[in-house]
Amino acid sequence: MMPGMRRIDVFNGDADGLCALRQLRLAEPAESQLVTGVKRDIALLERVQAGPGDLVTVLDVSLERNRAALLDMLARGARVRYFDHHYAGEIPSHPGLEAHIDVSPGVCTSILVDRYLGGRFRAWAVAAAFGDGLDQAALDLGATIPFGAVELEKLRELGRSLNYNAYGETEDDLLVPPARLYRVLGKYADPLQFVAARDIYDRLNRGRHDDLEAAAGVAPRWSGPGGQVMVLPEAAWSRRVSGTLANHLAGLHRRQAVAVLAPRGAGYVVSLRVPAGARCSADDFCRAFPGGGGRKQAAGIDLLPAADIDAFVERFASAYG
Repeated sequence: MMPGMRRIDVFNGDADGLCALRQLRLAEPAESQLVTGVKRDIALLERVQAGPGDLVTVLDVSLERNRAALLDMLARGARVRYFDHHYAGEIPSHPGLEAHIDVSPGVCTSILVDRYLGGRFRAWAVAAAFGDGLDQAALDLGATIPFGAVELEKLRELGRSLNYNAYGETEDDLLVPPARLYRVLGKYADPLQFVAARDIYDRLNRGRHDDLEAAAGVAPRWSGPGGQVMVLPEAAWSRRVSGTLANHLAGLHRRQAVAVLAPRGAGYVVSLRVPAGARCSADDFCRAFPGGGGRKQAAGIDLLPAADIDAFVERFASAYG
């Protein structure tokens, strides 16, 4: 790159964002500025001041939620390469934008990067798909590389633990801040090498299982044949476990919709998972509330006021009950 030009990597701090970036940087080694945060901190492009000649790579961050910042960045002369699988709305047409966006069910950002790179670092995509709750997609990808059941189970646990670490209201809630975690992952070409090194992996894995055990003692706020709504108590583990619990329950109850509400300030963060073919997609349901969005089978609401819980449950029961 020419002097003064920068690479800036903007990525969701969950398994999908981490593993997508790891694949790209294995293919294209480079020093870059890292811009990331907790999973729900998705208005990340507002933090980026990029100009002529700068190359910004965006991974697993909603274009719809960052549209204004993206257009400003392009207008300033930055080049942007964008990989994502969330609802995007109309994709801007601009010579400085290279968009790789696919909102199909069963796809995550790491799978899009895997396609882009021709499967060169597929084990990372397998871990990411497991972390995103896309077990069948992960198994299908895993079948194309020479791993057995033991290796695939390790990738499953890794993906889920990486994903778990991104949930919380602030980085203080997390076991390891995402930028620091990426720098550790960046030492390894193979995700199984990171697992074998134990240290940080053990901390993530142990913390995830401890929090899931705590969540198992919470009874549903509402349940019916088509789904259930969980409202978690005020606790640090509640803020961490919400999305992982939603994925866990969706895996246990594959024909049901699952909503997990975790405390956040004066309200609740909502994680919604719905089965394939549900009459109301997760993103359509969540976009009916301020701050809601996502993709067809997994979506969320940034802040549901506590006073709106009963209305949320009523609408959930109507859509999925």
